[in-house]
Amino acid sequence: MTCAPPVPDPHAAYTDRLVARRAEANRLDAAIDRIGQLRLAVFLAAIGVAVAAWVTGAYSAWWALAAAVPLLVLVLRSKVLGYRRAAALRAVWYYRHGLDRLAGKWVGRGPTGDRFASPDHLYAADLDLFGDGSLFQRVSAARTAGGEAVLAGWLLAPASADVVRDRQEAVADLRDRLDLREYLAVIGGTVTEAADVTPLVEWGQMPPAGWARWRHVAVVVLGWFNLAAVLGWLFVGTGALPVFIGGLLSALVVWPLVPWAREVARPVEEAANDLPLLGAILARLEQEHFCSARLTALQSSLTAGGLAPSAQVRALRDLAEWSAARRNPMFLPVAIVMLWDVWMAFRLESWRVRSGPLVGRWLASVAELEALGSLAGYAFENPDDPFPEVLPDGPPHFNAKGLGHPLVPAETFVRNDVCVGRDVRLLMVSGSNMSGKSTLLRSVGANAVLALAGAPVRATSLSLTPVALGATMRVQDSLRDGRSRFYAEVTRVRAVLERAKGTPPVLFLFDELFAGTNSSDRLVGAEGVLRALVELGAVGLVTTHDLALTEATTRLGGAANVHFADQLANGEMVFDYTMR
Repeated sequence: MTCAPPVPDPHAAYTDRLVARRAEANRLDAAIDRIGQLRLAVFLAAIGVAVAAWVTGAYSAWWALAAAVPLLVLVLRSKVLGYRRAAALRAVWYYRHGLDRLAGKWVGRGPTGDRFASPDHLYAADLDLFGDGSLFQRVSAARTAGGEAVLAGWLLAPASADVVRDRQEAVADLRDRLDLREYLAVIGGTVTEAADVTPLVEWGQMPPAGWARWRHVAVVVLGWFNLAAVLGWLFVGTGALPVFIGGLLSALVVWPLVPWAREVARPVEEAANDLPLLGAILARLEQEHFCSARLTALQSSLTAGGLAPSAQVRALRDLAEWSAARRNPMFLPVAIVMLWDVWMAFRLESWRVRSGPLVGRWLASVAELEALGSLAGYAFENPDDPFPEVLPDGPPHFNAKGLGHPLVPAETFVRNDVCVGRDVRLLMVSGSNMSGKSTLLRSVGANAVLALAGAPVRATSLSLTPVALGATMRVQDSLRDGRSRFYAEVTRVRAVLERAKGTPPVLFLFDELFAGTNSSDRLVGAEGVLRALVELGAVGLVTTHDLALTEATTRLGGAANVHFADQLANGEMVFDYTMR
C-alpha cells in the first residue's frame, strides 16, 4: 500500500535528481557571485558619493543610510542563497551516495552502529549486523541517535507478525516518497555524528523546582532595575547608590538560585546544536499526508496542548540560544547586570513544565520515522526484493525460494532454496571449504533479521514465522577473559538452548559445530545438542566437514542432508555455490 506514485527505476530517479540538484547548486553559485559583485559596486559607489559630498560640502548622514540599506539587503540575500546552496550540495552528496550504494560501493560509508554491538548477543556478530560493511551500515539513514537506536533494536530482536505487517505497510508507504527522504537527509545542516537530544527526555520529566512565584518576578524586576541604574550612573549622573542597592538585593535573591539555574540550562545548551534538526523533522512529520496506520498513529501522538511540537522545539531552541548569549563577551556585562542565567532558567523551567513531559513522545516518533525511512530507502533501492509473508505465531517455519545474501552484489551471488519447519526441522549442510556453506547460513540469518524488522528480503519469495535466532559462526576466543574458542562456543550453544525454552521458537545456525574438539566428542556432543533443540521445537541449519555427523541425521527425526559440491578444472577448485 502506498500513497506516493511508484518510481520503478531507482538508478534513473537518483541520476535525474543528482543532475537537477547539481544544476541548482551551480545556479546558486552564480547568483551568489553576482550579489558579491553588486555589493562591491554599491560599496564603491557609496565611497564615491561620500567623497563627492565631502568635497562639495553637501554631506549628510542620510547618504550613509542610503548606502547601508542596500548593502544590508544584499548581505541578507547572500546568506539566504548560501543556505540554499549548502542544502543543494548536501542533496548532491545524498544522491551520489545513493548511486554508489546501487553500484555496491557503500562499504565504509555511513554509521557502523558499533555502539550497539555486544559479544554476548546470540547472532549480531555472526550475521554482520554492525561494523564496517554491515547490515546496519547498508540500511541506516537515521540522523538522530534515537533513530539509530530504534533501527538497531529492530535488527537485534524479532517482532511479532502483527508488528511486522504494520511496519511493512509503513515502509511501503514511505518507499516512493523521494522528496520526504531527501528532506530528512539534507535538512538541518551537515551533521557529522548522529544528533543526540535524548538527555532532554530525562530533563523534561524532572519535577518542577517549586520556587515561589515572587522569586521569578523579583529576578525580572531587579534585572531591569540594575540595567537602568547602571545606565543612569554612566550617562545621566544618578550616582552609584542605586547600583549598590540593586546589587545587594540581587545577591540576596539570586544567590540561592545559581546552582539550580545552571543545572536547568546545561542539558538544553548541550542539545542546542541538534534542536534545529529535531524541529525540522517534526515539522515535516506534522505536515506529511500518510496512508499507513502506523505513520498516521505517529502523527496523532504528536498533538499536545494545541501547539505543534515543531513550534515548541523552535521555542526551546530560541531559549537555548538566548541562554547561551552570556558567553558572548560583548553581551556578558549586560548578562551580569540583568541576572541573565537565573532569568533564562525561569523561562526554561516554564517551558519544561508545559512541554517537557512530551519530549520523550516526540523523540520516539522521530526515531521510529527515521527507522522506517531507513528500511524504506533500502526497499526503494532494491525493487526486486519482495516483502516476506510473516505467518501467525506457531510452529517455526522458514521457506525461501531463490535466497541470496543482502550484502552480496546481485551480479555475484547464487540463489538457493531453503526450507525448514514442518517436515524438515534440521538441515545438515556438508561440503568443502569455500563451497558456500557459511554464506548460506548467513543468508538465512540476514534475511530472517530483515524480514522480522519489517524490510524486504533478498529472495524470490519468503514465508516464515517469528523466530529467535541463535548462531555460532563468529564465536571467538578471548585472551583477556581466559576463554578458549571451544569454551566460547559451548557457552553460546548453552545460551541458544536456554533461549529455545521460551518463545518465539529458535532458528539456529551452527557453523562447524564443536570443531574445536576431537571427532568422537564432537559427534556425541553435536548430536546431543541438535536432538535437544529439535525436541524443544527449534529448527535450523548446521554445517560440517565430518561425514560421521551427517549420518546422525538418520537418528534424528525430521533431519535431512544437503551438500555443496566442488569440481577440479584446469588444476583449480571450482565451486558453483548451489545447494544439492
